[in-house]
Amino acid sequence: MGLISLLWGIVALAWMVVALVPLLGWGNWFLIPFAAIGAIVAAVGILFTHPSKRGRAWTGLILNGIVIVVGIFRLGLGGGVV
Repeated sequence: MGLISLLWGIVALAWMVVALVPLLGWGNWFLIPFAAIGAIVAAVGILFTHPSKRGRAWTGLILNGIVIVVGIFRLGLGGGVV
């Protein structure tokens, strides 16, 4: 679960960089739910993994959380459209 959430977070982060380009901000509408699913996968990974092996799941959770926050901020700046 930790590796899946980490890879999910990396994909979401790359998608976020593309969605920061002007006129591609509509991608944030798809990016935020995608990253939310990745955060849920990471939370499940943290819940069911031995404490000594939770590093990748925590990293995935943090990456997906950053993507969600930046995506919401970007939608707020663009008025939710651009």
